[in-house]
Amino acid sequence: MSFVVEALRNNPELAIFLTVALGFLIGRLKFGSFSLGVVVGCLLAGVLVGQLDIKIPATVKSVFFDLFLFTTGYKVGPQFFRALKKDAFPQMALTVVLCVSCLLIALTFAKLLGYDMGTAAGLLAGAFSESTVIGTAGEAIQRLDLPEAERRALVNNIPVAYAVTYLVGTTALVWFLPKIGPKLMGIDLREAARAATAALHSDKSGSAGEVDGITSAARLFDVRAYRVENAQLLGKTIAELEALPKKSRIFVLRGRSGDTLFDHASEHRVRAGDIIAVMARFEVHAARGDVIGPEVSDPDLLDIPIEALDVIVTSRKLDDTSLAELAEGEFARGVFLAKLTRSGIAMPVIPTTRLNRGDVLSLVGPLTEVERAAAVIGYSDRRTPATDMVFVGFGIFLGGLFGLLSVAVWGVPLTLTASGGALFMGLLFGWLRSAYPFFGRIPEPAIWIFDTVGLCMFIGIVGLGAGPSFVAGLKATGVSLVAVGLVSSLLPHTIGILFGRYVLRMDPLIVLGACAGAGTITAALRAIQDEAQSSIPALGYTVPYAIGNILLTAWGPVLIALMTI
Repeated sequence: MSFVVEALRNNPELAIFLTVALGFLIGRLKFGSFSLGVVVGCLLAGVLVGQLDIKIPATVKSVFFDLFLFTTGYKVGPQFFRALKKDAFPQMALTVVLCVSCLLIALTFAKLLGYDMGTAAGLLAGAFSESTVIGTAGEAIQRLDLPEAERRALVNNIPVAYAVTYLVGTTALVWFLPKIGPKLMGIDLREAARAATAALHSDKSGSAGEVDGITSAARLFDVRAYRVENAQLLGKTIAELEALPKKSRIFVLRGRSGDTLFDHASEHRVRAGDIIAVMARFEVHAARGDVIGPEVSDPDLLDIPIEALDVIVTSRKLDDTSLAELAEGEFARGVFLAKLTRSGIAMPVIPTTRLNRGDVLSLVGPLTEVERAAAVIGYSDRRTPATDMVFVGFGIFLGGLFGLLSVAVWGVPLTLTASGGALFMGLLFGWLRSAYPFFGRIPEPAIWIFDTVGLCMFIGIVGLGAGPSFVAGLKATGVSLVAVGLVSSLLPHTIGILFGRYVLRMDPLIVLGACAGAGTITAALRAIQDEAQSSIPALGYTVPYAIGNILLTAWGPVLIALMTI
């Protein structure tokens, strides 16, 4: 055992990887339906390993924190700039009210109970599930004109308060928003969701398709061959056939007349006994396929190359276009939308959903048709494992330089710091990627590494540094922090719900999604969607999530400044 301890002290990089491994293991443990999550798991693992008094160079922590912040900005950049448009004002206003409430409530409790600024910052970070506050507040404390020992003690108090309040706050909010939130607005959540989708046709894509190597047996679209026997269809061209259904999109990709194949562009008029290949949603085939005639097996006719392609929306003409309007375009012929993703969140595929530049459309259809639609909509985002590291490296470098610039306000020098600059440049570069997607690609697996592993490495190192003093700090403030963390997490969201519903007159489903986004709690959004049995709350999530990430991150140094007054 002494060999292992000595190895960890002399080779601190081993301690970091041990911390991350233990942290992910702890984070996966489930207590009923509840789990700690990998972030808290890495913090606790860091505290545990940190009892061995292991010293980690501060630069290592900064590297992972900057990488995490740049990636956070990259993900939310398009929606952050989207919030500057007038149509996003209600969601932006709700987010600002909620986030300002978070800051003021944390400050008030800290002043009333005599918490030091490190504990206050940990309360803010944990109660509102914003781990970045640990870094930004810690950097602000390090710049204070205080003895080194006092600064170190204050910084070490941040993860103590964070660990306690995060567990209390996140658990409470995942229950509070879907269960109590609707009662505050006087609605039944499921009834409201049913009413919102009553006249709309929703995409029912199964969750099985979300796992690599597994697809859903419930197919959204299908191409089938039918022999034409309905006398009312005889003598009509392909275009006339496709125009007959008034409420369904069906496309005849090609057909067979005797031994001759004809495509959809021909002027061939359908005769009795012709076989046509029809592409439509699965339920249309099931309900109305026999209107044409009997289904037949014709492998040669159905040998049509079908492509599934992700396309990033870059067209300014299509910005703010509804999916119903999109489907009416000539370029959309023969193409179906399987999924719509915005900032990594799946949006409801319903006619009234409006597109934003930077959205990712998963299109399905014949190869030529999908390629034609992609050229009009934006940029074909074909999968590749490569990350544009020129983009990432220069982004963090330029952001760091920008963040180091200072401005004197009333004689006090203010600066974003290198980490704040990385976040800012991530926002800008993320927006540039959405507008000009031919450069700056970071694949989803790489985003997960930069975002999740970067944050967990940073949090783990924080835990390693705080380890020796963690237990003493927990004994001193743990009991009061449980109650304070609970109230501090629930009160701002109560204010946000009431403000959004009764002042801004927002749709209740959007209000709940916006509160989950403003509090940066994805688990709460999932809980709301599960309770509502609808994906509509996601429409209110992305813009508040973008703004909430920025404001809550910025509150770290703001809170420290207010605590010094």
